[in-house]
Amino acid sequence: PSPHFYAQKQTNSMSAIQFSARAAVAPKISLRKSSKVSVRTGVRAQAVAAPAGVSADAIQDSINSIRFLAIDAINKSNSGHPGLPMGCAPMAYVLYREAMNHNPKDFTWPNRDRFVLSAGHGCMLQYSLMHLTGYPSVTHDDLKNFRQWDSMTPGHPENFVTDGIEVTTGPLGMGFCNAVGLALCEKHLAARFNKPDATLVDHYTYTIMGDGCNMEGMSGEAASLAGHWGLGKLIVFYDDNKISIDGHTDISFTEDVSKRYESYGWHTQHVVDGNTDIDAIRKAIEAAKKDPRPSLIKVSTLIGYGSPNKADTHDVHGAPLGKDETEATRKNLNWKYGEFEIPEAVQKAMDCTAKGAELQAEWKKVESAYAAKYPEDYAEYQSITTGKLPEGWADSLPTFTPEDKGVATRIHSQTALNALGGVIPGFIGGSADLAPSNMTLMKQFGDFQKDTPAERNVRYGVREHGMAAIANGIALYAPGFISYCATFFIFSDYARSAMRIAALSGAGTIYVMTHDSIGVGEDGPTHQPIEHLASFRSMPGMLMMRPADGNETMGAYKIAVEGSANKRPTTLALSRQVVPNLAGTSKEGVAKGAYVVQGEAAGAPVDCVLMATGTELELACKAGETLAAEGKKVRVVSMPCWELFEEQGDAYRESIIPSDCKCRVSIEAASTFGWSKYAVKSIGRDGFGASAPAPTIYKEFGITAEAMVDAAKSLL
Repeated sequence: PSPHFYAQKQTNSMSAIQFSARAAVAPKISLRKSSKVSVRTGVRAQAVAAPAGVSADAIQDSINSIRFLAIDAINKSNSGHPGLPMGCAPMAYVLYREAMNHNPKDFTWPNRDRFVLSAGHGCMLQYSLMHLTGYPSVTHDDLKNFRQWDSMTPGHPENFVTDGIEVTTGPLGMGFCNAVGLALCEKHLAARFNKPDATLVDHYTYTIMGDGCNMEGMSGEAASLAGHWGLGKLIVFYDDNKISIDGHTDISFTEDVSKRYESYGWHTQHVVDGNTDIDAIRKAIEAAKKDPRPSLIKVSTLIGYGSPNKADTHDVHGAPLGKDETEATRKNLNWKYGEFEIPEAVQKAMDCTAKGAELQAEWKKVESAYAAKYPEDYAEYQSITTGKLPEGWADSLPTFTPEDKGVATRIHSQTALNALGGVIPGFIGGSADLAPSNMTLMKQFGDFQKDTPAERNVRYGVREHGMAAIANGIALYAPGFISYCATFFIFSDYARSAMRIAALSGAGTIYVMTHDSIGVGEDGPTHQPIEHLASFRSMPGMLMMRPADGNETMGAYKIAVEGSANKRPTTLALSRQVVPNLAGTSKEGVAKGAYVVQGEAAGAPVDCVLMATGTELELACKAGETLAAEGKKVRVVSMPCWELFEEQGDAYRESIIPSDCKCRVSIEAASTFGWSKYAVKSIGRDGFGASAPAPTIYKEFGITAEAMVDAAKSLL
């Protein structure tokens, strides 16, 4: 094949497509600038170039090794997406081997460049790169075990499985949003800790996204924020291959993506020939590093590059090439090596372990000097990068008595946020344009903005989906970042996909969800959560907390911070309406998930057990007083977190809610779904809400202390 031929998009006559086995093409790069910008200062922007002593042939063989490792692994598993790795191999080679500063032997190095494959279905691209550059987590045998049981190479990148994967991607656009969160962290830490004589934080975040990522609305939300925040160390490669599962993207996606990103405030470029023009990719990265804006590099590629009969078709997107087409592709690209075979020259050329160790050693010298000269700042930095929380941090959370004035639990939440922000260096977060309602501002800090990136209040705007995914990226940047985000509980519907990925991937984000029930009142059923508590209780890995008063809210935040440090997200459902501080509540009780707040002690004989969460605990206490006055042995149990209760031993659970007690009643201003596990009768709302003052709604729907008494008497 001609080394200078660029394969243009064709929908017919696929056999006519030619492919280059050796790339030696002059740069074809088109720079688009929406406005004149000044060159950023103090930013690492060294030239991107071929490694010394590595020939052009070795580079091309490296690129083809990436392609064929992906092809062979997908064929062996009979499952996967070969098209993206085949098309993206050149840009991915430049990133992992030439542009990125990373140490394969230490994937936790704080100042490493981050890489996110937002188009996670193409994960064999990343696994191939990780193996070739020297990551111990992806061995040769792991490549052969792609998508198999207990494999280190699952069907999408999973940070909790494979060391060196930054975030879990798969839902399109999610990884892009995570990358924005990672880049936010770099900008924030650099502003907080870098000194004129010491640059401790200086790295880039790279991501590869596809057409599908750009179609998903969440990526637009995050891109808008990245431009607004001026995240100049974020460099995004857009794999412009014009193919999706349905076929060519012109059936549904014809916008000018680059123009859209320009309007967001991004620096945009177009590499016209992403299949062979390695120098253009290098120059695009260099240009991106010199611009203070986030950068989108649109790289036009041929999906399935090298395949004579399947390139540029949806057939190569999500199915193995098969034996015959693989052999045809090997012949077409002049690849003379067998399945999973890696040429010795490629192994030497791709190995980044020595380079990475040297880079990290140089940085360690900077770190040591910084620690000696700026010990207080360094202690804060270490808390963030290691996850070691300051001694006594939980002592900042106050305790309440019944004499303290009752307020909504969202107000108690604000007290907790401000207390924790003052003692935990990595505490950072914000709301989706609802800070005055969610009560999420940390009063001692300003806003994280383009020109004030050292501040810790993040203004996400009305972007719940993007917000939650960005917050996850922050949580996964370093173990000491305690990332929170907030909106009305009803709008968790917008954020749910990102919240699920947090639970899956161990992103310890704290989701602050206020206006948690029909108690929202006059705003009506569009704003009143019903099924949401049950939904999040059913989500594996998520702690669903609904505290009843000040003590329980403080206890919930203590658990949430500990959960964040242990890679477990928490959703807090907080009230709009005022609640009293009850006599029997405690922070310690919350840690058990369910505990006795009134009446007969745990383990004692009982006639009746009344259970509640949140704002309805007050009703259960009143019902308990009524029944006790009639001579019944009543136990009132607060259940702020079912998940924690289920993690207690059998003996504890039985002591709280004895199975032989036939009078067990629950009350919660939400769906009764799930309560049958604990209660014989449940009081709640299984239909939608209504627009009226909250007390009226409670009365009309029968969510009252009197209804609880009647239910208990019917079982006694």
